[in-house]
Amino acid sequence: MSNQIRKIAVLTSGGDAPGMNACARAVARTALARGLEVIGFLGGYSGLLEDKMVKLGHNDVSNIVNRGGTFLYSDRCLDFKTPEGMAKAVACCKKYEIDGIVCIGGDGTLRGATDLSNHGIPTIGLTGSIDNDITASDYTIGFDTAMNTVCEMIDRLRDTCESHARCNVVEVMGRDCGEIALRTGIACGAVAVAIPEVPFDEAAAIAKIKALKAEGKRNFIVTVSEGLGKYGEDLAKKIQAETEVETKFARLAHVVRGGNPTLRDRLTASEMGAKAVELMLEGKTNLVVVERNSELVACDINYSHIVDRMYKGKLKDGDLDPYSAEEIASMKELCAYRKAEIERLYALVDDLA
Repeated sequence: MSNQIRKIAVLTSGGDAPGMNACARAVARTALARGLEVIGFLGGYSGLLEDKMVKLGHNDVSNIVNRGGTFLYSDRCLDFKTPEGMAKAVACCKKYEIDGIVCIGGDGTLRGATDLSNHGIPTIGLTGSIDNDITASDYTIGFDTAMNTVCEMIDRLRDTCESHARCNVVEVMGRDCGEIALRTGIACGAVAVAIPEVPFDEAAAIAKIKALKAEGKRNFIVTVSEGLGKYGEDLAKKIQAETEVETKFARLAHVVRGGNPTLRDRLTASEMGAKAVELMLEGKTNLVVVERNSELVACDINYSHIVDRMYKGKLKDGDLDPYSAEEIASMKELCAYRKAEIERLYALVDDLA
């Protein structure tokens, strides 16, 4: 065991995701088994700024592996982005003599973890996001549960669509990433899928519904990502007007975030949490634990942040300056892989509809 690591902290931040509890539990249990002291901050980065700390023992993380949400609570903390807020966070870590902090959450959480690491606080980020929107990782905690929830809801909607010969346009979560809408659309037999990453052929979708109606099909499902704004509501009106199929709009919203995590999310979260602690004990920090090709690997936290900005078209002047030509090329390759995978899946929609 490293002589440098005696006490670690864990927090969850941003949008909650099923599996966060399993992940925090794994962090605590692994650390305790290695003789470390563990504390948690309540309410994400807000709790870090406001000194809302609790000690975590074995019993404090009992019976939570199967629960959705996060027992550490969460928040979106704007003050954390300011120099004053960061100074408070660093001071709090020093006050409690924290040797490392594990931050569980999505892209905003990992940006915060990057800032902490760049201010001298040893940090490990873990990807918890129902959207699967961390470019450096093939998978994020909560994604599987969210998709299963959407599938269940759509299956119920299809039953009533069949009974009444209707269409349902279903909007699902995914602010900058359409993977929930895309994958559940395929899994639920959607006639069309609209996501931010691929141009949507509205005329072709409406023509397909007309043709299938003429062949006797009674039910139609269209999935739409919330990243397209209010497009789903407008699309529902157009489908009804142009096909004469009664069309309803359903926004699943935050129901997609809740519920008990699936086995996939409990297992992945547990493995990620344990790996974060082991990395710290090896003296390795300022990293993000990601899944690539079905394996958990450690990725530099700044690299992960910049490749995410690259993929989402949010690069700023100077972002790439610290990186070599080879590193930039690897970022572009990762972005291309992600885009190609989405395009591959999107091509299935037309073939299978």
